[in-house]
Amino acid sequence: MVPDSKAALPHPAGWLFKSEPSVYSVADLKREHRCRWDGVRNYQARNFLRQARVGDPVAFWHSNTAQSGVAGLGRVLKAAYPDPTAFDKKHAAFDPKSDPAAPRWFSVDVGFVAELPHVLPAAQLRADPALSGLLFFRQGRLSVCPAEASAWKRLAALCAAALKSAP
Repeated sequence: MVPDSKAALPHPAGWLFKSEPSVYSVADLKREHRCRWDGVRNYQARNFLRQARVGDPVAFWHSNTAQSGVAGLGRVLKAAYPDPTAFDKKHAAFDPKSDPAAPRWFSVDVGFVAELPHVLPAAQLRADPALSGLLFFRQGRLSVCPAEASAWKRLAALCAAALKSAP
């Protein structure tokens, strides 16, 4: 029997959101308590972002840095809404083809939960059998990726262990 390709997939247990710390870091989120996650200009990442629900957990991934990996945790505070940077001609993420009446790009609001005492390194996470299958590792250009229940459970456990080991 062939599965129905239109059947709904289970909602992700959590999300990985990626940012360069020189642009926006988990320390910035900690200081501000909440932020608008905007500027996503990849259609697949945009589609994932639109699926995020209020209350969903987020692993904050630092990329393009000496130690890439999970640097903290957040939570979705506001579900997807049109990304205002797409309409702002002065913003680097401006998209002249995006129409406010039929927006192309979306944002969510993310709240701070915790900053890890050290980044959980990408190499360690990629080597973990419970995490190695994450779409995040197969399609590295995505800045927003879902994590299925088993992978999220493992990632959350690693984050909890890191937080517990903090002095």
